[in-house]
Amino acid sequence: MRLLHAPVALLALTAYTLAQVPAPPANGPGGQGRGGRGPVAPVVIGPSAPVPPEVAIPRPTPEELSQVNNALAQWIAADNSPNKPVLQKFQSLMMLQPPRLNVAATYTQTQQRMGPRHLGFVETASKGNIDLLLDGDSITDWWVQGDDNKAMFDKYFGNIKTANFAIAGDTTQGVLWGLKNGEGQGFQPKAVMLMIGTNNTGTFTAPEIAEGVGAVVLEMRKDFPNAKILLLAIFPRSTPGDPVRDKIAEVNRIISKLDDQRHVFYMDIGARFLDEKGVFLPDSFRGDNLHPQAKGYDIWGAAVKDKLAELMK
Repeated sequence: MRLLHAPVALLALTAYTLAQVPAPPANGPGGQGRGGRGPVAPVVIGPSAPVPPEVAIPRPTPEELSQVNNALAQWIAADNSPNKPVLQKFQSLMMLQPPRLNVAATYTQTQQRMGPRHLGFVETASKGNIDLLLDGDSITDWWVQGDDNKAMFDKYFGNIKTANFAIAGDTTQGVLWGLKNGEGQGFQPKAVMLMIGTNNTGTFTAPEIAEGVGAVVLEMRKDFPNAKILLLAIFPRSTPGDPVRDKIAEVNRIISKLDDQRHVFYMDIGARFLDEKGVFLPDSFRGDNLHPQAKGYDIWGAAVKDKLAELMK
């Protein structure tokens, strides 16, 4: 094996190793916490879902992993510089680790997809007569929460046969499971508007979240082969300077590669909600800097209405 220049090799290997640290518990920030709903069934991680090559994380085979680690060990052993003691001290941290399972790209029944909401979606799906499907988490779910929000929903979607299968608190893996278990069968929409992933940000790396989003898109392509998918960039959250904004921006950069202008159409409207300093426009989002209010939903609807009309022709 031909070794990289030493400093480059060390940086590359260290970065990959650090990316493989174990994930926090599923009920941590961005995970699948109970949210005060009382006792619920445990979440059992499901099988991995296919991921589009455009967003797939490179993963070494066991042979490649062994090859890299052997080469690194040989390089450190042969080093005669003053740096050798520190290289030996941290050698174990620089070793390439087996990639962890990316739960964000699995068919996992989350707590949000257990019970009446999911069963109601399955019943709605089985009846068909849906031209536009909305899917995601609370940001999409709450389009119809409260009279003011619902008025915005009716303004932009009132004349369209629409189903909203988004659930507050859900993640990419939950949407994947729902689609595979009845929410993606029984109807063929003309278009889908999808935004998912913000609830994965507390637990997963940006590339892992992007794989999860990609897996959802691929599942929708399988379930709805004739539908046009409007894939929305994850909306900004929190305030300028919060690292979560950088993570979301990285996810969006990766998932933008899924846009093929035939079946998948990527659109980033996040900047429309922000002023020149990156702060949410007054009254557009709640105080949590995460969920739109009526003004925010109005901005959202105005930004996508023409594109959706085009995709639904």
